[in-house]
Amino acid sequence: MTILATARLRLEPVCPAHYEGLRVLNADPAVQRYIAGRPETPEETAAMIARVQGRWQQFGYSWWSFIENDTGELVGAGCIQHLGHDPVNEHEIGWRLLPSRWGRGYATEAARRMAAFAFDDLEAPSLAAICHPENADSAKVMRRLGMRNRGIENWHAQTVAVYDIGADAFAALRT
Repeated sequence: MTILATARLRLEPVCPAHYEGLRVLNADPAVQRYIAGRPETPEETAAMIARVQGRWQQFGYSWWSFIENDTGELVGAGCIQHLGHDPVNEHEIGWRLLPSRWGRGYATEAARRMAAFAFDDLEAPSLAAICHPENADSAKVMRRLGMRNRGIENWHAQTVAVYDIGADAFAALRT
């Protein structure tokens, strides 16, 4: 399993040792406002960890926990997965952060590193990201990654705004 690093974060594959930090993250109503619309239960967090570990074994990628270098605290999570959890669909990138870390550039920092992994290691031809149409902050991160808004689609039983970027466009931004 691949550990990724940025200037301020260590992205570790989600594992049972991250349960408490993920439980706090996923139980936060502000974090879940545009994702599930309600806080996640402790049982749902435990089930998510087990599900994600299975995806790591199956695909070699899935969800990472964002560990802040300075504090060692779990401050967020993000993923490279397939839209709709179906390998026939394009790769999806996603993230969530504790509200205490919003506005610090962590989402963009982690997303850039995960996108580089998707394009460099997985050789993904493109990446998509989805968000609730009213989630302006997440859409800003998508635009900072160079993603373009391709419109409204239905994914994960929700109507969402979809952004995407191709490998060549992402590579051009890194030069």
